[in-house]
Amino acid sequence: MARTTSQNYPRIHDENDKYHGFLDVSKLAKHTKKISEKELKNIIRQAIQYANKKSSRAILNISDSAGKQEIIDIYVNEGKELFKYFQKYCGDPASTAHDCLNRHYSVVAKEQFRNRTLQKERMNSGWRYQSIAKDTAIASNRFTTVSDIGATEADFNAVIGVEKSTTPLNIYVSVKNRTNTMGGQDWPKAIRALEEMAKADKNRTGPYICIFGIAMEKGTRSIKNESKTKQPYSFNTELWLSDFFWPFFSNYAYEDVIKAVLDVLLEQEGDNNGLEVHIPDELIESFGTTCRDYELLDKDGKFNNAYKLVDLFCGKL
Repeated sequence: MARTTSQNYPRIHDENDKYHGFLDVSKLAKHTKKISEKELKNIIRQAIQYANKKSSRAILNISDSAGKQEIIDIYVNEGKELFKYFQKYCGDPASTAHDCLNRHYSVVAKEQFRNRTLQKERMNSGWRYQSIAKDTAIASNRFTTVSDIGATEADFNAVIGVEKSTTPLNIYVSVKNRTNTMGGQDWPKAIRALEEMAKADKNRTGPYICIFGIAMEKGTRSIKNESKTKQPYSFNTELWLSDFFWPFFSNYAYEDVIKAVLDVLLEQEGDNNGLEVHIPDELIESFGTTCRDYELLDKDGKFNNAYKLVDLFCGKL
């Protein structure tokens, strides 16, 4: 990929420093405030709710412009599709029929939904930590502005003051769970897309740096290089691992952020408000209606005939 000219932001010039050429954070505005643990937990609660809702819409392929009736129609159709999945991918028909016996359809529907969408639900944590990073950055008062970008390449943009300069630095951040979230062949394209978006931002004043924030992987900073030439894909893009990423934006250590997330989850036990993706009631009811159409449930909505389930799984119904 063609490299972009280096942006004129403070860099480490000491050639003996292993971070030579990286952003010199000592020249940026410092943290002057430590947000309270109570405020941090409130931010985490809101992030969990945000990620759950966003994950649900993404899993069901609901666009942001979809109207209320269109969304309900999608829920109902997805309930029918979930029943087809239940029928087709039951594993061992006898064991599955035995496991379902005397269980309510809503419980089975939720299990099947999670099995069907397991990989997509992993997006949940990415959105959760992106939201936590953005909102703690806002609350820290370190940055001039922090805002959503509204583009797929970047999660948020932060503008920070530079010491002895009237020109700020623009930081474009894309949050990933771990460095292996993307394959090696995907990194050059992602780096290019993030930088192109930064260059095209008409609201930007001053230089930019692009950051891939790695939310849950120990380490500090690195730069992705081409395998053959060992040259950076971009002179303006860095990977900030969790031990550097979280203190920079939140003024909290990585472990402290994770422990605070755990505290919130423990507090929310039994409230159905943890890390579970929201499963719409209409979807579950549509699954239940289809089960009733096949006469698989008793009057209380529980599977009451294991042999009939075996017939379903074996294609006899």
